[in-house]
This record gives sequence, structure tokens and C-alpha cells, in this order.
Amino acid sequence: AVDPDKIRVIHDCVSAAFSRAPKKFNAARPVVLQVGTAPNKNLERVAKSLQGLPCHLRVIGRLSDRQTAVLQRCGIEYSAVWNIADEQVVQEYRECDMLVFASTYEGFGLPIVEAQATGRPVVTSNILSMPEVAGDGACLVDPFDEKSIREGVLKVMKSPAYAEDLVRRGFANVERFRPDRIAAQYAEIYRELARATA
Repeated sequence: AVDPDKIRVIHDCVSAAFSRAPKKFNAARPVVLQVGTAPNKNLERVAKSLQGLPCHLRVIGRLSDRQTAVLQRCGIEYSAVWNIADEQVVQEYRECDMLVFASTYEGFGLPIVEAQATGRPVVTSNILSMPEVAGDGACLVDPFDEKSIREGVLKVMKSPAYAEDLVRRGFANVERFRPDRIAAQYAEIYRELARATA
């Protein structure tokens, strides 16, 4: 067993390319960004949770035939892009109105921080690493419950004050993940090791 006192957790950092990009929330038909189409990204439950809601689901990732069938069966207005350059990924965040990242498993969950850095409200999972990464700057939902996901999305869509508060809290939270702060944490570990072996 490893001595817990020897363990340090250092988070991923967010790229400086993700910066504040003010955008008026399109309450009539918001663009909901979904990043990833792997099974853990939970796209099918997200699609079912959005059924009947006035929105456009924008997906970064290649859709499988099954996922396409679910989207069509649910009557979801959607579009998808994949194999895009980093600059285009940044632009996708800037053009969306909110991020839904209801993943069933993540080691970290970088899209949460990327959306917060851009200034977009986030709906994400209440399990594993995601609440820790999101801080108090996201609406947390049960990723295994379509009703919970839907309620989170509706809360953001129907309450401008709530959405604005999430954005404000997101900006504060993202400071924890700035490259200089993460680099400083690594530097401190190296200093501790140097002192221990001196």
C-alpha cells in the first residue's frame, strides 16, 4: 500500500485558447454542445432527455449508426463534426449556448473547464471526478437518469439568472486550472523531492 501522505493530486490545465467569449443566451432555441460520442459520453440518454425541447444538439465526435437512429427517433435537431482542428474546437464552445456533459465515466472531464473558461453554463454528472472538476460552477445531474438530465437542461434554459450565476461561478472555478497554477504545483513537488533527498 502507498502512504497517503505521499500522494498529490494535480489536475489537468485548461488551454489559454479557451477564453471569455460573451454571447447572449438563445433562450428560444439554444445550441447544446455535446463533446464526445464514446459509450461513456452518454449521448443516447442525452438525446432522449432533450426529446421535445426546442434546441439544437451540436456534437463533437463521429456518430454511430445506432446514435444517429436514436437522435432521429427522438426528433432531435442535431449536427455533428469530427476530426476538427483545435481552433475549430474552441469555436464550437464559443458558438454554443451551453455544454451538456452527462458522462457516465471520466478520469477528469476537461470539457467542463473548457466551457467554463469560455463562459458557458454547464450541465454535468454528479459522479466520479466531475463534481470536483466543476466546483460550484455547474448544474449536477444523475447521468443514468434521463429525467434528471432533462431537468438540469430545463433549469438552465428557463432561468437566465441561474445560467448567469453558473457562468460567474465557472469563471471563478476555472482559475484553479490555469497553466501557471498547475505548473506551480508541479514545481512544489520537485522542491519537496529535492529537500527530501538532500
